[in-house]
Amino acid sequence: MALARLGVVVLDCPDPRALAGFYAEVLGGTVEEDPKDAGWVDLKVPGGPSLAFQAAPGYVPPRWPAADHSQQFHLDLTVDDLDAAEQGVLALGARPLDAEDRSRSFRVYADPAGHPFCLCAC
Repeated sequence: MALARLGVVVLDCPDPRALAGFYAEVLGGTVEEDPKDAGWVDLKVPGGPSLAFQAAPGYVPPRWPAADHSQQFHLDLTVDDLDAAEQGVLALGARPLDAEDRSRSFRVYADPAGHPFCLCAC
């Protein structure tokens, strides 16, 4: 028996609204803001867990790969077409972190706030 259930994955970032918008374009879903809390934005993803974005003054993005600036966590996003998904996330402001090996079934990027994420072929 589990002791808890996963409520939401929260990403610290400098601009919660902007990063929620980025992931809404990548994953779909609805961005919801709480008028009482300007530092928090939720993304309700259809058929999946929600993501939340929290303002973090002085935010410093992780570096990938770097043992001294650990990525701490990353998102694996499953896609049908790696090339098409790559063009889409790059157009939205993602940047490639590992472009050398194009033969793998995944590719690594940073979102606009610097969080690593992977596009993974299904």
